[in-house]
Amino acid sequence: MGNENDSQVEVLDDLQTRLAFQDQAINDLNDVIADQQKQISLLQDQLKLLHDRLGDLSESVESSHDNSKQDEKPPHY
Repeated sequence: MGNENDSQVEVLDDLQTRLAFQDQAINDLNDVIADQQKQISLLQDQLKLLHDRLGDLSESVESSHDNSKQDEKPPHY
């Protein structure tokens, strides 16, 4: 009977050890996910800023291109 009791204690200890490692792994993964979400948010903000700047630059180039055509003399002059 003592042998069976020892076996059950070993199984219980093993399960508790596994649970502790799984809890730590879950916490570690949660930290990684939280950091990644912060990075994603930062990258989204940067992408929006670049998109806005590109739109402004595109408008500026189109505006300067239109103005330069108006200042040019026709080819027959």
